[in-house]
Amino acid sequence: MIKKISMLALAGLIALPVVASAGVGPKSSDLDRKIQDLSSQLDQLKAQMAAQAEANAATKAKVGDLDNTVASFSDRATDWDLAARVKLYGDYRARLDYYSADTVFGRSLDNDTSWTNRFRLNMRVGVTENVEFKGRLAMYKAWGMESAMADASNTAFPQFDGNSTRTPSDNALRVDRAFVNFNNIGGAPIWFSIGRRPTTDGNPSNIRMNSTERSGTPLIMDYAFDGISAGYAYKWGGDLGAGRVRVCYGRGFEDGLQVDGEGMEDTDFIGMSWDILQKGDRFLYAQSFVAANVFNYPNFQDTFTETMAPLVYGPRDQMGNIILSGATYMDKIGPVNFFVAGGWSRTDPNANGMLNDYAGMFLGQNGYNEDSENGYHAHGGVRYDIDPIGLKLGAELNWGSENWISFTPGHDDLYQSKIATRGTVAEVYGIYDLPTGKAISKYAKTFMRLGYQHYEYDYSGSGDWNQKAYDLGNSIDQAKMLMMGMDPVESADQVYVTLEATF
Repeated sequence: MIKKISMLALAGLIALPVVASAGVGPKSSDLDRKIQDLSSQLDQLKAQMAAQAEANAATKAKVGDLDNTVASFSDRATDWDLAARVKLYGDYRARLDYYSADTVFGRSLDNDTSWTNRFRLNMRVGVTENVEFKGRLAMYKAWGMESAMADASNTAFPQFDGNSTRTPSDNALRVDRAFVNFNNIGGAPIWFSIGRRPTTDGNPSNIRMNSTERSGTPLIMDYAFDGISAGYAYKWGGDLGAGRVRVCYGRGFEDGLQVDGEGMEDTDFIGMSWDILQKGDRFLYAQSFVAANVFNYPNFQDTFTETMAPLVYGPRDQMGNIILSGATYMDKIGPVNFFVAGGWSRTDPNANGMLNDYAGMFLGQNGYNEDSENGYHAHGGVRYDIDPIGLKLGAELNWGSENWISFTPGHDDLYQSKIATRGTVAEVYGIYDLPTGKAISKYAKTFMRLGYQHYEYDYSGSGDWNQKAYDLGNSIDQAKMLMMGMDPVESADQVYVTLEATF
């Protein structure tokens, strides 16, 4: 019995897997497919992980390169910071002039086409928090010339220190300005400056030259020289704006080494330059200075003139002192820019005299003039801006008296300074801002300027303190000029057109 039961149990155990297998046949194939899918996915995952490992290795290499680059940037940051301290900006001007003049004794002087190129490069460098350097290099030459624009009628002044880079010369790039400012001395609004001074192209000439910033000392001093200034800045109460006052010293002529005390004294400038108030376009300015121990003629960088000057004026010598004062007011109301200016000069001659009557000396008279002579100057102008079309129209008128003397050899009038004129000069001009696209920098401008000047001289010797101012309409003075071989310009017309770019 027990044996029978055991055999049945064994048979059941043997049959059980067969029955189980027969009952789940379809589910087994699904499981196989799932296993295959999982195996395939696992292979894909392995492939992806391998690709990711390669990508991670490449990324790691790039990160290493980037780390090296960042380290290099860090190493070069200091150099970039040093370079960023230097600001460069400048301007280029091509100019065409037509000049025609009539002399007292009937000659006609003409230059139908005079082309010039002018290039200037400004630089500004921060030295320390309160010290900065400013400089300007300039080239100014006539087309087809490698020398000064001298001529037989003496209508162009040869180059010397006071007009260097200001009169057409060769194609050399010269130092026009170079000075260092020490600011905020002792934490106060006080500064000290030394070097070749910014004393040319001053207000109100910026209105005519289409400049929005003050470039130098106002026009009665348009003379390039080396010197020192110390200043103090202040603010007015209420709505008047700010101001600043400067005490200035400069050298106009260096005589060099003296032997046994013989030789000339140096020519020095001493004075005050005062921005009384400035706010926006409103500007009130006053200036007064002394030119001490002025020369009868400077050291010309022109062999012919340097040789001829002693034949006219004798050996280079001192003539005494000249005092000059002036004031300027300029403002803008709506589209109208305007200014008024005036000046006063006074000679203080030594025994050599000033404004001497050399013709009288030839006639046996005492032609040396040791008396002080006063001169006067008036200047006014207006410019109307038509902003929608980029057009600006302006006019100026200036007048100088018989003995008026200005220090303006750095003028921008090609031949003779209109500010120095002993007589009247009228000028009209137009400025057109060219539609050349969006400006690349804050300095960028492109424009053309067309102008006309008419000179009417009443007296000879404009800008000269050596010789008497002869009345061009007086028969006695005409005879003296003829005897001296003088034939000065009586009237002149000048037309100019410029193409200018600042950058």
